[in-house]
Formats: sequence, structure tokens, C-alpha cells
Amino acid sequence: MERAFIKKEKVRFQHVDYAGIVFYPRFLEMLNCLVEDFYEEALELPFKNIHKTGGIPTVDLKVQFKKAARLGDELTKYLWLKKIGGSSMVCGFKFEHEDGSICLEGEVTLVKVDFLNDRGDIKASPFTDAMRVVLERYKTEN
Repeated sequence: MERAFIKKEKVRFQHVDYAGIVFYPRFLEMLNCLVEDFYEEALELPFKNIHKTGGIPTVDLKVQFKKAARLGDELTKYLWLKKIGGSSMVCGFKFEHEDGSICLEGEVTLVKVDFLNDRGDIKASPFTDAMRVVLERYKTEN
């Protein structure tokens, strides 16, 4: 995954259920953190700034849970772009265990939006040329 944005995350007590495995909504929170880190570190658009005038909501999400993650595990999280549209992008993602086995994988579609009418409405907004150049660095062919 040479073109992927990569972060590591340790599974903490806050992530697990009574059985000691990650409760599935916590994986979605971890995915959101990965997207937020991607925006801040790769695109230099921290959410504290991007949310002043717009956002990047999720409009489609597909997840396959492959293997449980447990308290204390360290996961490597990957995010890459599969398709870049005018104002949307389809991202692939996967979380791997230290042994390389896949914990979960999927796709998330994000849309760049601007706020309208004092945040009363939103509208899709095209990526800037500068943003598109950076996004292309994380695009894969498959």
C-alpha cells in the first residue's frame, strides 16, 4: 500500500465491549479519526478549520468485519483513494493486525460541502486544484 495514508492505533479499554473485543461502532470512530488525520496531515486541512465553512460528510459506507480486535492489540490503519470526482471521493480502507491479518476493510464515500444559509443547508463544493493535486498522491488503480 505504497500510496496509502497510514496510521497506527492501539486498542484501548474505551474501544472494547464486555467480551473484550472491539465493539463494532468503535471501528467506525477509528475510521473517522483516520479521515480526520488524513485531512490534517496530508491535506493540511484540520477539521477545526474545515468545519468553519463546510465539511466532508460520509454519504456511503461499506464495511466487512474480518477478524476481532482485542484490548491491547495494535492496528495499522490504511486509507487510499479509489476514485476522485468533482466534489466526492471514494476511499478504500483496511485495518490490519500486527501479523498482517485483516481486521476490517471497506469503502467510504466522502463529499466536500459548503454551508449555506447560516448552516441551515449544505451544498456539494468542488475540490480546489491544490487539493486535487494532493488527493492524486493517494489514488490507486484498484
